[in-house]
Parts: sequence; structure tokens; C-alpha cells
Amino acid sequence: MVEAVQGAGVVVTGAGGGIGAALARRFAAEGARVVVNDLDADRAKAVADEIGGIAVPGDASGIVAEARDALGGTVDVYCANAGVASGGSEAAEEAVWALAWDVNVMAHVRAAHALLPHWLERGRGRFVSTVSAAGLLTMIGAAPYSVTKHGAYAFAEWLSLTYRHRGVKVHAICPQGVRTDMLDATGTAGDLVLKPTAIEPKDVADALFKGIEEDRFLILPHPEVSGYYEARAADPDRWLTNMNHLQQKWEAAG
Repeated sequence: MVEAVQGAGVVVTGAGGGIGAALARRFAAEGARVVVNDLDADRAKAVADEIGGIAVPGDASGIVAEARDALGGTVDVYCANAGVASGGSEAAEEAVWALAWDVNVMAHVRAAHALLPHWLERGRGRFVSTVSAAGLLTMIGAAPYSVTKHGAYAFAEWLSLTYRHRGVKVHAICPQGVRTDMLDATGTAGDLVLKPTAIEPKDVADALFKGIEEDRFLILPHPEVSGYYEARAADPDRWLTNMNHLQQKWEAAG
């Protein structure tokens, strides 16, 4: 058991399946009281019933107040997990870009805005951001997703450096492929880049809890991402050339 979450009031958005459901299950198993959020009310209820949690369906951008009430007045841990895997290039419709920005970035901003006054007043709180390795690196064939996941990572990083001395813990989870519906939606690009090393949602939850125990900001369920991130920073042109080779391979495969 991880002492930091025993008895804690936890909210997990996008928890009707995939990584979110795995996080909700793990928090419940560790003794937390869990609010399960999802746009799909039936899926949220199914997971909540399974783990003895509370279903609060709806748009993740606006559920903090209702979730807080459901937990008796206090949210100790907020998992900003809901996301959209928007593919396309610079030519993607503006509505696609707007949705990716709203769900992948602004939902996190709105949640933090609602949570921080109470957390800062009492001197503790934990914000968990499900980002993606795309937020550290990039993803071929998915400009809206890559750009907004960079934004999600930047916001989590900013929260951590701004409030860590005031008791706010922040974790950014950055997996590569995870066997979820979202991975299936990535199409041939995901088949090439992500599926060969894809892991289970439970593995992501395990990585988060190890990171909580070790008090780490950056959570890498695929440890090899650390090397890719270092290579990108050390020699951007070489890294971009290698990524372009991958782009060309994808294009050649049709």
C-alpha cells in the first residue's frame, strides 16, 4: 500500500476505460475513495460499481465542484487523464485543433484553476497529468495530438516548478503505445511506431505508483523514452533526421 493515497479523495477523468480505468482501479485497491469521470455515463458507472467508487459523468473540464462534493468536500488527487488522439497535419480542420487543445490542455488548466486555491490553503494536493511520450518527443501523422500533448507537458512542468514548495505534487505520465481504444484509433502510424512496444493500461498505473513512492515528476512507463528524450535534446537535427526517416517509411507503406 502507498501511504500517500490511503483514504485520499481521488478524481480520475476519462476513466470509463483504458488508462483511466486502470488508474481508478489501482487507486481504489490502494485504499483511496475514487470518483470515476467519463463522458460516457454508462462506462463511468460500470467502473465505479466495479471498484466501489462514485460515478460523476460529464465533460472533464467542469466536474471539479461536483467531484469535490461527492468526496465530502476535498479532492486530494486529481488525475487529468481524459484526452483525444487527434490525427492530421497542419491542414486538419480548425475544429479538430480546437478540440485537441480544449481536451488535452485547457481541461487541465481549468481543473488546476479550480483545485489550487484549496490545495494552497491547506498546503498539499496532487495533480497527475496523463500526457504521452508524444509530449516529450512527437508522433508522426498527428500534429494536433503532438502539439497539444507538448502543451499538456509544459503545463504540468509549470505547475510543478511554481507550487512544489507549497506542497503541491505533480506527476506527468508519458507512455508510448498502450493497448487501448486510443491506440487502435492511431491507424497505420500507430501500427508502425507504437504497437510493437505497446504495454497494458495496468502497467501505466504501476509506473505511476512507483513514481509516487519515489516522489518523481516524470513518469516513463516505457523507460527507453528517457534515452530518446536525451538524444532529442543533445542533437536535435540528428533526431529530426531519424524521425523523418520514420516518416518516409510510413509514407512508403501507404
